[in-house]
Amino acid sequence: MKGNCFLRTTACLWLMCIFSWPAAAQDNADRFPVIPRPMSLTAAEGEFTISPATLLIANREAGEAKELLDFIREFLSVPLGGKAIRLKINEASGEPEANTIQLLIDKNSAIPAEGYQLQIRPDHILLKASSPAGAFWGFQTLRQLMPPSAENARVETLKVPCVTIEDAPRFSYRGLHLDVVRHMFPVEFIKKYIDLMSMYKLNRFHWHLTDDQGWRIEIKKYPKLQAISAFRKETLIGHYSDQPQKFDGDRYGGYYTQKEVKEIVEYARLHHVTVIPEIEMPGHSLAALSAYPELGCTGGPYETETTWGVFEDIFCAGNEETFHFLENVLTEVMELFPGKYLHIGGDEAPKTQWEKCPRCQARIQAEGLKDEHELQSYFIQRIEKFLNEHGRQIIGWDEILEGGLAPNATVMSWRGTEGGIAAARQGHDVIMTPNAHLYLDHYQSQSPGEPVAIGGFTPVKEVYEYEPVPEELSGADAKHILGAQGNLWTEYIPTTGHVEYMVYPRALALAEVVWSQAEKKNYDDFLERLKGSLERLSALDVNYAGHVFDVQAKAEAGAEGIMVNLWSADKEAEIRYTLDGSAPAASSEKYVQPINISSGLTLKAIRFRNGKARGKVFEQSYLAHKALGKAVELKEAPSDKYNPGGAPALVDGLPGSLRTADHWLGWNGKDMEAVIDLGKASLVNSISLHFGNSNSQWIYAPAAVEVLFSYDGYTFTPFYEKDGISSTEETVNITIPVGEENIRYIKVIARNAGEIPQGKPGAGHEAWLFADEIVVE
Repeated sequence: MKGNCFLRTTACLWLMCIFSWPAAAQDNADRFPVIPRPMSLTAAEGEFTISPATLLIANREAGEAKELLDFIREFLSVPLGGKAIRLKINEASGEPEANTIQLLIDKNSAIPAEGYQLQIRPDHILLKASSPAGAFWGFQTLRQLMPPSAENARVETLKVPCVTIEDAPRFSYRGLHLDVVRHMFPVEFIKKYIDLMSMYKLNRFHWHLTDDQGWRIEIKKYPKLQAISAFRKETLIGHYSDQPQKFDGDRYGGYYTQKEVKEIVEYARLHHVTVIPEIEMPGHSLAALSAYPELGCTGGPYETETTWGVFEDIFCAGNEETFHFLENVLTEVMELFPGKYLHIGGDEAPKTQWEKCPRCQARIQAEGLKDEHELQSYFIQRIEKFLNEHGRQIIGWDEILEGGLAPNATVMSWRGTEGGIAAARQGHDVIMTPNAHLYLDHYQSQSPGEPVAIGGFTPVKEVYEYEPVPEELSGADAKHILGAQGNLWTEYIPTTGHVEYMVYPRALALAEVVWSQAEKKNYDDFLERLKGSLERLSALDVNYAGHVFDVQAKAEAGAEGIMVNLWSADKEAEIRYTLDGSAPAASSEKYVQPINISSGLTLKAIRFRNGKARGKVFEQSYLAHKALGKAVELKEAPSDKYNPGGAPALVDGLPGSLRTADHWLGWNGKDMEAVIDLGKASLVNSISLHFGNSNSQWIYAPAAVEVLFSYDGYTFTPFYEKDGISSTEETVNITIPVGEENIRYIKVIARNAGEIPQGKPGAGHEAWLFADEIVVE
């Protein structure tokens, strides 16, 4: 029988379906707007209509998953006028009855634990899985095949297209993070956050609960954590790098009661999401120290921080009371969170106080440790041993590798991929969350109208194109990559609407990264399917960002000027633009071919549909000068993280913005040495150099700058040298009057600032040197 054939799944079939996505389905993304993309989707003719008369049939094993059945019936009751569809439980597993949704769970099935099979025919729907989790994810796929109006409106009937889908996740860990310390959010919003995660099959909620700026979880043994640590006297206004810094003067804070925490954890469980709490140690602990100063190296006084960054005062590793305190805290935390993992931070812990602390130095001697880095390893390993004894495992940021990794620790690699690679090669599990690709607090658009963010530039495409398994890993090492996670730090994100704006739709791109097979990913196809999800998010009152369809540009500098190509992912839109800095209107020039720019100006462009402007205005200033498009050689290549176009980016006519770090070349701990060939001996009136100086982002102005000239490219004559460059501005601009002829080659050397000083964000790490356009007049 046809129905039975669908049910007789074998492991072989699952391997085959990984590579099956018919072209017809790709051409009908509007009919099947499913995110993340399933392993196999085969379209069929017709549609099934869900109505109040539809019967939900579950086999005995599915019937035991009462919470799942309740979820399905409750969801369908909204569009069906508040009427729950009827439920019938039996052992039948043959040909489905007409006008039914049949749910079959068979734990002995070859379907993977979180996998499912979904068949929609004109007279029935059949959903099969080997676990309630798989059935839940299958229903979320069915949900996305319903019209968006099903989310919030009475429609009487729901029509879903006929299709056969076979699906399972690529990774077991599919995470999304939320910092509730810098800014706190209501319980109902946390539930909404979990709702949206589960709709797109993200299954790990990393809840950042403690830091320097607050303590957000009730610990009954230590009431001062609620009375003192949970509150700060005021909060920084604007960006950390703004000078002088300003504060709002308003007391800020709060915490989640244990009752509220249990409510959220249970809510997440019902949505097949595991909550992973983070309790920071040994660093990022000023809030705790403000209430219990005896746990710090100096004894205080301390106060809950009012600004952002990294601070020298951390838990004292030489004080036994520190460990008693943390073990008591973690005991209460374990009672609230039943999951396998607890995140203990371990990042950005300056060793300054430990170096001066008699108790910490005594601990180093007593334990036979080499230095303060090994002391941190001792700290982490001791906490890990305690948690292991209680059946739990730790996750820590990749700094826990320093000084020796705890035996059973899972590493969260955030500073890049290097930490994850090192941990996997040592046999440790890894969760990839590199900041360049998966930090959702970065800017997602280069529009000057974007709300203030920490910095960086991580658009939807950057997230989508991320590959969690580094190419350096293979075989058994690669299997240690459990998955990936998007992180949202909330220093500059004070409201729930702003959280949604930063997370969506980037979280949808992440969902496809961690669920779908790498071979299945296709960004253009994702954008087509995204349109349906954006309609659904609107129905759910989600304040998502719409930049993904805004006008974008690519510029190429040459001898004749700058050629600018404009485009939009919205294929039905036309682009209108201006070159005089004015706002583009429906009557502005229509973009039909690349634009040649031969003088300094500002280009603005926006997409129009049916005569109405859509999205945000693209805006970019361009510079024209003697070095534009000329040959450039670099002695040291910039970091792959900050290398938009290589050496030519120094003379491409595009000034950079530190808001988004676009158009900047970046060197980590290394000097820049560039040689520009003007092509022929020329009169040079001036040279302008531009360097980044955003210390909160670990970017420092060069320690020294040199400019040298040459006629033949071999013998260079020093012309300008400047040491001791300092500034409170985010960019350092140096204009050098020249007024000399017969110059063909220009060498610019910028010396890196070296190690970041203690007390600054990134202390102890190598500084970044950022260089922008070298303008030759």
